[in-house]
Amino acid sequence: MQRAKIRLYVDHPLGQGQDVPLDAAQAHYLFGVMREGAGSHVALFNGRDGEWTAEVTQAAKKRGMLCCVGQSAAQLDPPDLWLVFAPIKKERTDFIVEKATELGCAKILPVQTEFTNSGRFRQDRAQAHALEAAEQCLGTYVPPVADMQPLAKLLTDWDPARKILFCDEALVGPARTLGALQPGPWAILIGPEGGFSPAERARLHAMDAVTPVSLGPRILRADTAVCSAITLWQASLGDWR
Repeated sequence: MQRAKIRLYVDHPLGQGQDVPLDAAQAHYLFGVMREGAGSHVALFNGRDGEWTAEVTQAAKKRGMLCCVGQSAAQLDPPDLWLVFAPIKKERTDFIVEKATELGCAKILPVQTEFTNSGRFRQDRAQAHALEAAEQCLGTYVPPVADMQPLAKLLTDWDPARKILFCDEALVGPARTLGALQPGPWAILIGPEGGFSPAERARLHAMDAVTPVSLGPRILRADTAVCSAITLWQASLGDWR
């Protein structure tokens, strides 16, 4: 079945013949902004049941109803990769969340480091950007975005079974190939624009779960580092191989 051009994330079960209600915001977007109506086809996904083509059966100003008529794509979950990063300026943090979603991260965890220069992080805004990114990139999975927490607390509670790819700006030099790393659950750790403090770097280097790496001979901006590190990991250990 041909995939519909308009895609919506819905928090509702999807399956053959399943009716799916729209909330007011979705109805406004679909019928007010996109000018669709009864009989139109929309692609729906919920992060669990793949993508389904649904037909609009009821269209009103603040509500609507769709009915699933066929599955257009199977569920595709990302590899078990988390992104841990220090938030930066608002628009660039939005960019990081969007690209982490598009590039295939399973979870996004913002952390407060000693040099983090963005003291406020809106989890609801970030989660909305992740959802929009999944809608636009034909993904069927929306990574959960956690509330910001101190890096120190995250490391104290860390499960050692999950390895950490620590992108350490102090190791500027030739980028390390990731081909020798072992498969399994991983997290990529990207620091703030000011870098990690000596105490944070020492703690990370002392952890058995941590693998420090260089991202090349130049210092990268935080948002560039995120894209570079995820790309390297996906090409070596993820679902790009």
